[in-house]
Amino acid sequence: MSNKSKSSTLPFKAETRQLLNILIHSLYTDREIFLRELISNASDALTRMNFEMLTNRDVLDPEAEPAIWITTDPGARTLTIRDTGIGLTRKEMEENLGTIAHSGARAFMQAAEKDATADLSNIIGQFGVGFYSVFMVADKVEVASHSYKKEEPSAVWISDGQESYEIRDFDKPDRGTQITVFLKEDAAEFTSENRLRELIRRHSDYVAFPIYIGSSTEQVNRQSALWRQNSQQITEKDAGDFYKQFTLDQKEPLAYTHLAVDAPVQAYALLFIPGSAEHYLFAPRKQDGLRLYARKVLIQDYFRDLLPEYLRFVQGIVDSEDLPLNISRETIQSNRLLMQLKKLVTNRAIDMIRRLAQDKPEKYIEFWNLFGRYIKEGVASDMADYDSLVPLLRFHTLHHPEELISLETYLDERRPGQQQIYYLLGEDDRSVVYSPHLDVIRKRNLDVLLLTDPLDSFMLLALKNYKDIPLVNVADKNADLDDLSTPGEADTPALSEESKAGLIARFARQLANRVTDVRASDRLIESPARLVDPDNSPTPEIQRVYQMMNQPLEIPRKVLEINPRHPLLTSLATLPDNSEIAELMIDQIYEDALLIEGLHPDPAGMIGRIQKIMAAALRPEN
Repeated sequence: MSNKSKSSTLPFKAETRQLLNILIHSLYTDREIFLRELISNASDALTRMNFEMLTNRDVLDPEAEPAIWITTDPGARTLTIRDTGIGLTRKEMEENLGTIAHSGARAFMQAAEKDATADLSNIIGQFGVGFYSVFMVADKVEVASHSYKKEEPSAVWISDGQESYEIRDFDKPDRGTQITVFLKEDAAEFTSENRLRELIRRHSDYVAFPIYIGSSTEQVNRQSALWRQNSQQITEKDAGDFYKQFTLDQKEPLAYTHLAVDAPVQAYALLFIPGSAEHYLFAPRKQDGLRLYARKVLIQDYFRDLLPEYLRFVQGIVDSEDLPLNISRETIQSNRLLMQLKKLVTNRAIDMIRRLAQDKPEKYIEFWNLFGRYIKEGVASDMADYDSLVPLLRFHTLHHPEELISLETYLDERRPGQQQIYYLLGEDDRSVVYSPHLDVIRKRNLDVLLLTDPLDSFMLLALKNYKDIPLVNVADKNADLDDLSTPGEADTPALSEESKAGLIARFARQLANRVTDVRASDRLIESPARLVDPDNSPTPEIQRVYQMMNQPLEIPRKVLEINPRHPLLTSLATLPDNSEIAELMIDQIYEDALLIEGLHPDPAGMIGRIQKIMAAALRPEN
């Protein structure tokens, strides 16, 4: 490469040098991904050029074929990748190749330090960091480029990936970028055209522009827009391969669906449920949203108006013949065709999830564990899709603590004559099953939905019934439990009315400022006490919603209901009024109830009292 007069040498920033050190001195079994990254960058440059030429034909080389060419020189051990994309100015070279934006280097290194054995090929894709992956195989890299702007001179960026880089003036008459990689000795395999064909077909087969190798005029990649093919022609492997190239997620998608319609709009779509809920750190799909095309031209890479917010985890591509090529972001948002397109795409996405639940229930459980909270969000927030989403809900229940079942399954298994669906809100899956609110439920052999996700409270604001059968919180003091049978009797006889009244008064005196009332309950069997809300207080669901939103809401003091048949309470009733152990036990029964409701402000503070009760139990007179 020849150069003109102007040349400057600039140091890499400290973070960039650290990143390069990781890449250059670490051994990766799949260093081949550097080619994927360089081709991806070239494809991005060509896409940007196509978009520019929609409104501007006054560019350098307007008739140049949008394509990528790869050549090798085994003798010189070089690999060259050339495109006719939008190109780089000298300033852009310094900004994009000399600096990693958004602290990408720091994030990359944090990921590398977190798991030294991780497959870092899956976290290299972000612009800038992806380019630097070339130094895994290169002793030196030269990037010659000429911007599409006619008045801008061409330049070349040169670096060995050590302390600095050099930018020189350079005579490159045609538009685009040419990257020459001077390969390390142990990377000579990448001068083999057969090896390059293999890598392109594996990683870059669906790149939207032709890729040529050597002097051949035969393109290597299939390039075809898979989403525009007939559904019958798309195999699961085709869809999986496309998904991996589109997202760089090496996990298989949980499901996919293909859409091809002529009315009410002519549109094509290929949608995926990801195999992971997290974006890879430097994956090219850095945001939520679908890739939107109009007549095969990319309009927006992360378009979020084609799916409701609760389906933002869905990945994919939508292409419409009816959207104008020069449509603006503002016009898109109010476009009638777009609203029709959104309805089509949303219905197809929901149907994809429904079919996964119906045809592959085990895989659907995997989906639910990853994305179930989004479905709950949709039930709570999107009444338009409410009826489609409710059957997709899954729950742990008292009878199925280790499984997830649907509301339909719950109804199929309910007791004869049961006209309600019971649920209980709790703090976590382990403690909720010990709730005293379940005493009478267990005795009657009823099943209960166990709701421990904070989003459940939001969902319940909308989910009032299913198939006209109401959902009822068993913790509600007024909950109608259908009276399917009598609760049954505890082994210990109930206290006399006089003893019961005395015990209630005793609890009320000692807990005077901590509860609003104390009363006996016939809903308790195995538990000594429970806490319920007083009359006219906000429902537990509303209380939890306010807590989640950090909104001011004074949690009301509770009503303590006691079980007059419980052995602990019948024994307590026999102790004299001035008994220290009786006072300790009353406090402990109350705080146990707080603890199981998730309301105790200081659980560790109970330790001293528990030890005193234990000491009293061990005294010889006891």
